[in-house]
Amino acid sequence: MSTSELMCPGWPGAENRRVSQPDAPPASPSDDEFERRIAPPWRRAHDGDEAAYREALTLAAARLRAYLRRRLAARPDEVEDLVQETLLALHLHRGSWDPGLPVGAWMLAIARHKLIDHLRRHGRREALHEPLDEVGDEQLAAPAPEAGSARDLQRLLQALPAAQRAAIVLTRLEGLSVPEAAQRTGASESAIKVQVHRGLKRLAALVRRTG
Repeated sequence: MSTSELMCPGWPGAENRRVSQPDAPPASPSDDEFERRIAPPWRRAHDGDEAAYREALTLAAARLRAYLRRRLAARPDEVEDLVQETLLALHLHRGSWDPGLPVGAWMLAIARHKLIDHLRRHGRREALHEPLDEVGDEQLAAPAPEAGSARDLQRLLQALPAAQRAAIVLTRLEGLSVPEAAQRTGASESAIKVQVHRGLKRLAALVRRTG
């Protein structure tokens, strides 16, 4: 396995407890149903089954998309990049998963951390007030970096065109804002956004392909 769309992790609660509104995204599976679906392929992937890993990432992406759409309802254009970034994080931190804990809760904890990082990166005060729903307290600690994950990430980044790699490094790894990254590179802000989007999408594809 490698990193991305990150890088991905993403590398995915129970949304059926809320009454759906006319324009709200479709309700996602309950926590129990998601756990029932994700746990078997993820455990097989943990034992080295690459096909199961791709299946697990597909299930995780769908769950993440529903989770993040609900929390970024006012900014739907930001959802997909954050899905891919979370998938990358899941991939990079896959070794931190404890087989004694639910897979789904572990994934959602990482998704929540990526969401808070995203909001802070954009200077949004709600990052400090997002409710701790759907994630158990034991899952809220950010996973420690895994040995080899930095090498995985660098190897994946090297597979990107230079412009995409630079945009992701500046905005996702160094934490610069889009205007700051544009000033650093001389590219327009819209170009930086496009390069980040394309780069994350390409990284995610690499992660699924390499397993």
